[in-house]
Amino acid sequence: MTAHTMDTMFELFTEAARRAVFFARYEASQHGSSAIEAEHLLLGVLKEDRNLIKRFSETTSSVELIRIEMEKHLAVQPRVSVVDLRMSECCKRVLTHASNEALVLNHTYVGVEHLLLGILREDEIPASRILRESPHPTALP
Repeated sequence: MTAHTMDTMFELFTEAARRAVFFARYEASQHGSSAIEAEHLLLGVLKEDRNLIKRFSETTSSVELIRIEMEKHLAVQPRVSVVDLRMSECCKRVLTHASNEALVLNHTYVGVEHLLLGILREDEIPASRILRESPHPTALP
């Protein structure tokens, strides 16, 4: 697997990762956003694979706590009908990080676990900070 453009990158996504991106798009539209942000992507990952977050979390309520914290950072605006939501530059970087994580791990696919690692690579975004600050038994990469 080599570095890919955004269009061809999605071909390497597992069905679960594609659903997470679909859920992120849904979350963005529900918040009235004109773009899919990394925070929407995290909400999509949470919706697609709750167990992924629970693997490093100490409490079973952590998924709900993360969702509550995320929603504090997402301004809810009036819902607009946007047929084709674009991805923010930050979200594009997260997807590139996810693809790179898959490369480093010698995986031929990009899964939801790679999406989560991609979010964590962006240190300054709310999604990454919330994940890093949530209680977990082991240090994250």
